[in-house]
Amino acid sequence: MTDTQARRCRCGTRLARDNTSGRCAACTTGARAATGTPAGPPRVPPEFWTHPGMRSALDQWHMGKVIAAYRAHPHHGRPLRQETVAAWVGITQPQLSRIENGPPITNLGRLTQWARLLHIPADRLWFQVPQQRAARPPAHASAPAAEPPPVPVPVSARATVLGPGEDAAAAAVAAWRAVDAQIGGAHLYATVTTYLRDHLSPRMFGGEGPQVFTAAAALTEMAGWMAHDAGDDDRAGRHFARARDLSGVGDDPHLRVHVLASLAHLAHHRAHPDDAIGYAAQGQRELTAGPAHPELAARLWALQARGHAAAGRSRETRALLGRAETALQGSHSAAPSPWVSPFDAASLAGDAARCMRQLGDLLAAQRHAQRVLELRPAGRTRSRAFGHLTLAGVLIERGALDQACAVATDVLHTTGSLGSYPVIQQLRDLRDQLQPHRATACARGFLDHLAEALRQREWLYQLTTDTTQPRTSPTP
Repeated sequence: MTDTQARRCRCGTRLARDNTSGRCAACTTGARAATGTPAGPPRVPPEFWTHPGMRSALDQWHMGKVIAAYRAHPHHGRPLRQETVAAWVGITQPQLSRIENGPPITNLGRLTQWARLLHIPADRLWFQVPQQRAARPPAHASAPAAEPPPVPVPVSARATVLGPGEDAAAAAVAAWRAVDAQIGGAHLYATVTTYLRDHLSPRMFGGEGPQVFTAAAALTEMAGWMAHDAGDDDRAGRHFARARDLSGVGDDPHLRVHVLASLAHLAHHRAHPDDAIGYAAQGQRELTAGPAHPELAARLWALQARGHAAAGRSRETRALLGRAETALQGSHSAAPSPWVSPFDAASLAGDAARCMRQLGDLLAAQRHAQRVLELRPAGRTRSRAFGHLTLAGVLIERGALDQACAVATDVLHTTGSLGSYPVIQQLRDLRDQLQPHRATACARGFLDHLAEALRQREWLYQLTTDTTQPRTSPTP
């Protein structure tokens, strides 16, 4: 549709294609005000938020479900129409329908907009509404023109870490893992190391037994992953080595194996595949001597497969991936450790995609990357980003530039608030991979979009990682 053919409101504003009302948002709001229809949400009593339907929606961490529950709440007497609520924020009814029925919103700016609009109590949210920002610096200040998105600090994680015991520490680990998958470890590193320093370190000399060392090992290992996500692999390596030592004093054999797997992953990231194979093989030996843990065994086989793929050993790689897939079908011989992070079919598909790409089997790599996206829910932002970026890279290698740029654009739209240096690095790699194809329209358009996105994210990342430098060592 050309500009002259575009539909316009009577005020002259161009209408969106899905706008069937014939009025822009401003005119719709004005018309509602003129007829006595509320231009904004009413104030509601505190018990509004404890209604079962509303509690269920909030527990899903899906703002669209919360809006739908808000509209249908019996407090209103009768359900509010989508057109009414859409007009409060200047969007159309079809747009609100997509918010309510589509994937969860992950952009903190949009989440904050709805939270403030509906006056949702802070203690009911799964993210923290940031304080109002100070005025922007003057134009001559050395800062980018665009502000980065604010950093979410989920209420669930902040509330959990206040307890003193191992149960509280285990709950904190679970909460942080869930949040880390959505927003990246760079945002959480300072919180975890502060918890280690202030809550666990003083207790390690209080004669409480091996459990406190186990908790300290688990949190130190988690801090290592968050340092890695913040791009500080030297610090990550020190955390992992310290966690291995602490786990030897603790009472959880699975945790020590888990730490060896983390050391193997870091060795892969540093391009030391032989070291990675060694750590994973050591973990496999230690795991064999203790209770069965299928997911941990599968992770160790997959880590070894990645090492052989890096060396171009196709037969060994495929055999190890097969053993990993078989291991996932096993059962636990004892209660699984609460400290060991999950490894599932989507995790294995991600490792398999990397392996097949290194071996040059692009069709298999594409199939495994697509499986990651099929299995991972929208809330697993970082994991899906890796799947998308792997898929985009494979598609470029196969010459499917239009598909690759569409996939990569989706990553940019869904990871704006993600604090993960590996994702930034993979975006840079994708940029380098696309540069030879810049003469094509799709590659040129995406590269221009990517350049601006990287500029903003690197600024956000620089601000975020300023908080990853603890004042004192997190463990003695």
